[in-house]
Amino acid sequence: MKTLFCVALATFTVLGSAQTAYAEAEAGQPYLSAMGTYTDYDSKRGVDDGFGGRQFGLGYAINDKYNIEAMLSLASPDYLGLSNVDEDQFGAGIDVQRVFRRAERFSPYLHAGLGYSHTDVAGNANDPDGAMYSLGAGFLLDLFSSEVALRGEYRHRIDSTMSEDMSDNLISLGLQLPFGSSTPKWVDSDGDGVADSSDNCPNTPAGARVDTFGCELDSDGDGVKDSKDECPGPPRGVAGGSNGCPNDSDGDGVTDDKDQCPNTPAGEPVDANGCELDDDGDGVVNRLDECPGTAAGVQVDIKGCEIKEEIRLEGVNFETNSDRLLPGAEAILNDAAATLGKNPTIRVEVAGHTDSDGAAEYNESLSSRRAQTVRDYLAVRGVAADRMTVRGYGEAQPIADNTTADGKAQNRRVVLRITAR
Repeated sequence: MKTLFCVALATFTVLGSAQTAYAEAEAGQPYLSAMGTYTDYDSKRGVDDGFGGRQFGLGYAINDKYNIEAMLSLASPDYLGLSNVDEDQFGAGIDVQRVFRRAERFSPYLHAGLGYSHTDVAGNANDPDGAMYSLGAGFLLDLFSSEVALRGEYRHRIDSTMSEDMSDNLISLGLQLPFGSSTPKWVDSDGDGVADSSDNCPNTPAGARVDTFGCELDSDGDGVKDSKDECPGPPRGVAGGSNGCPNDSDGDGVTDDKDQCPNTPAGEPVDANGCELDDDGDGVVNRLDECPGTAAGVQVDIKGCEIKEEIRLEGVNFETNSDRLLPGAEAILNDAAATLGKNPTIRVEVAGHTDSDGAAEYNESLSSRRAQTVRDYLAVRGVAADRMTVRGYGEAQPIADNTTADGKAQNRRVVLRITAR
């Protein structure tokens, strides 16, 4: 047994000194390893835990993910309470290793194996032997970018050399040396700090920050890589252009993520929120305000003009002797509905008036029906019914001379008389 150990150690020393050795085996490359072992023995063995174990390996890197390794282990533990009496343990087997990040400076791996175990018991003519199984994990660490890798390993071993299975835990630490031709272990063609074998984004621009997969960062999540992002840091979910800056869909100089008034007409001046200016603060933007400079707090219509005692509905006309609206009235009534919507505290009387032609009683009835038509239209356009009352005044309240055609036209009217503000 001691002769076998010496042969294995001498072989490892000769190959390990070869000038072609590398720190860790690449795909298609063989390697040798030697480790010292501390063993936590199954209590049923009756031997002391301790250092003194040796493990040697001759392996081959099948591809980037898997190694296969022939393993030899030796140990000579003392019997409990008998420091001058020991047994020699010998194990040989085959391991399969699953290697992760082979091309990195730190490469962890998992392993599973099976083999043969033999125990040379002092004074025993029938030395026990049997099958051996193991599972575990380990790592390889480059030592200062040299040709030597530090190897550490944990192994849980079960063998059937005794009348019942024995379970041991082994902790090993040593060195590993590849030999034979291979390419350098660490290749980083684009210089981003991620090895080519793990780089999902080769040819990254020099100096660009990358993630663990070698791909450029997009810190603000706008779909534009940091190296091309002219506007880093916009809120996530904001649509942007190819330069990484948020869009300005209406071209008002305020980006969409800050624009509280999208679709501003082209060329109109806006404030910091992207809304058109309203210099007199009456709620009607300058572009639509026909009465600029309105005093603060004054109620205005949708044209920005002060609402006084009544809202006149000039252009709202009816068919002769009828309460049916003539074409063109709808636009005027729509504006009136908008004005009332803008001033929700205002209440009105929908007042109908006629000229002096015809019987007074008939004119009063006609004016009432026409006022009702206007009230119904405004209600359909969203004005609450309880904000409006209806009254027909007939010919009783003329505002012009009923002896002329022009005066009669002025007298035929419907107005919204303010009853509460």
